[in-house]
Amino acid sequence: MNVRTVITGLCVNLCRLAVSLTFIFSGYVKAIDPLGTQYKLQDYLEVMQLAQYAPDYLTLAASVALGALEFCLGVFLLFAVHRKLVTRLILLFMAVMTPLTLWLALDNPIEDCGCFGDAVVLTNWETFYKNVALLAASILLVRRPPLMLKFVSSTNQWIVVNYTVLFILISSGLSLYTLPPFDFRPYHVGANIKKGMEIPEGAPLPEFETTFILEKDGRRKEFTIDDYPDSTWTFIDSKTVQTVEGYVPPIHDFSIQTLDGGEDITDSVLGHKGYAFILVSPHLEYADDSNFGEIDAIYEYSLDHGYPFYALTASTDEAISHWRDITGAEYDFYHTDETTLKTIIRSNPGLLLIKDATVIGKWSHNDLPELNYKSDDLENTPYGAISGNSSMGKISKILLWYILPLVILTFADRTWKLTQWIRKKEHSNRIYQLLKGKKKMRKKIVAGNWKMNMNLQDGIALAKELNETLTNEKPNCGVIICTPFIHLASIAQFLNQDVIGLGAENCADKEKGAYTGEVSAEMVKSTGAGYVILGHSERRGYYAETPEILKEKVLLALKNGLKVIFCIGESLEEREAGKQNEVVKAELEGSVFNLTEEEFKNIIIAYEPIWAIGTGKTATADQAEEIHAYIRSIIADKYGKETADDTTILYGGSCKASNAPELFAKPDIDGGLIGGASLKAADFMGIINAWK
Repeated sequence: MNVRTVITGLCVNLCRLAVSLTFIFSGYVKAIDPLGTQYKLQDYLEVMQLAQYAPDYLTLAASVALGALEFCLGVFLLFAVHRKLVTRLILLFMAVMTPLTLWLALDNPIEDCGCFGDAVVLTNWETFYKNVALLAASILLVRRPPLMLKFVSSTNQWIVVNYTVLFILISSGLSLYTLPPFDFRPYHVGANIKKGMEIPEGAPLPEFETTFILEKDGRRKEFTIDDYPDSTWTFIDSKTVQTVEGYVPPIHDFSIQTLDGGEDITDSVLGHKGYAFILVSPHLEYADDSNFGEIDAIYEYSLDHGYPFYALTASTDEAISHWRDITGAEYDFYHTDETTLKTIIRSNPGLLLIKDATVIGKWSHNDLPELNYKSDDLENTPYGAISGNSSMGKISKILLWYILPLVILTFADRTWKLTQWIRKKEHSNRIYQLLKGKKKMRKKIVAGNWKMNMNLQDGIALAKELNETLTNEKPNCGVIICTPFIHLASIAQFLNQDVIGLGAENCADKEKGAYTGEVSAEMVKSTGAGYVILGHSERRGYYAETPEILKEKVLLALKNGLKVIFCIGESLEEREAGKQNEVVKAELEGSVFNLTEEEFKNIIIAYEPIWAIGTGKTATADQAEEIHAYIRSIIADKYGKETADDTTILYGGSCKASNAPELFAKPDIDGGLIGGASLKAADFMGIINAWK
């Protein structure tokens, strides 16, 4: 491995770490605050004048989906799960978000894009620069996915996928039912609302500049307060702009008004010494009234113990009257800004308990405190003091329920892979091989493809002759004969499949059904066959079999326990244009590279240059070796060197006894897929004996 490769791999994995952690954090803070994410989506829709087309249930579902998507993509990238697909999805995501944030930075229709929820607030330009960096990193990841180190092997990645999706969706569901586990807003438990509204002494105040437009003798001119002219000028207009932002306190929009708007009771509420309950409902029209009985019980409790009880809403008098009618509410309502109420608590309705203007507790309408006429004073209940459920305790639960299981899985998986590696090293050790008296090598195979030749009687006669000959003369390679469908069941009855494997020349891309004339993979297996040829150039050319059709055939063959001899190869025009590598790579990616590493171990590759099939032309041994080596390299890129080294790659294309020894001598050619020369026992045996 050269220095350049090492540096590239290091850059790829650093980018992977940065992108994955950003997506995980961004997705998690959205997922645990789905209502907050919904409010931000609604802001976007209002700016785009699309809000009327998106009902609340749709925006809420979109907020849950967005948070889950970001979180899952981040985790999958971190664990290198489905590297190609995940990196492409992340690139697509960033390709959409980066122009969007550029628009936000230029027009500033929304001050905070909400990419990190309320946890970290960035300006729109900061968000755009962040997205540009992530987009650049995503492009590098898409170009070099194989360089990302896997934490979990392909066979165990499904555990990470399912566990991650389940975890984040449950987290969103619990946050909706109760409240977000982490509260990043200025009204969190422990915050003093009154102090949050104060401006520290010496803090910079906002500054404004007013410009006056005056007219004299038909000429208009702008003046400031410092150079305001005499009274001979006529005033036309004025405009005031903020020149210095100044300090804005965390809580700057908290105000409580009586319903008639005649009195502001904010200072009275925040100045009260002792406990006070605040019921919050941004819109009573959409509030959940299923637990109104518990709310009424808490209100009665507050009256019995002398605790003030305020109900804050942004709803109309009509909505308030309707709420009172359906719930029997007797508590007083007050007006507060809708956005402020949505910021205070993510529940409609929700309940706050404050003491001396400090938030002591917050509850969703689904998880209200159990207080009634039998309950003691708040000082003597668990609700009267700030809960001991600290942020560290919540983080510990996440570590216990999500991160720890994945760490254990990673450790167990890496230990298993290390054990496999040690075993492989032992088997590759020359002294060990000498002691064992054998050397592990990938399987060498000579397979015959009879095509549409010979009737049943002639086919049985040929199979019997081969069976007898090879039973007496043990071959130095695996031998397979692939016959027409009507031969399979008859030949399977007498064929010694410890010596000669039996295969079909094709199978259907459907499992079963009204497909007259087709033969399914299950039918092939039921005859006693163990192999099937798929992707042959004659099937691609004459019967228009596409990569998608072949993909389905491969999956059905493997599902029914058949090993697949998968054919690839280029035409003469493609060979002369130097496109043979592109062609074979595309054919593999289109039909078999979707398989898992374990599934791919049941694939035998057969390289057949179309221009050499039945034409008498043969690729030279060097030409064949060159493309066989290339095929093995792209298998290594996809599944790793170990799998590539174990994959049998056959040559097909006018291979006969005279040229087989030279072809089979090449290190990456593991045998042949033989057409015409497999129809006579003597010719076929001549090729098989090339391994001797």
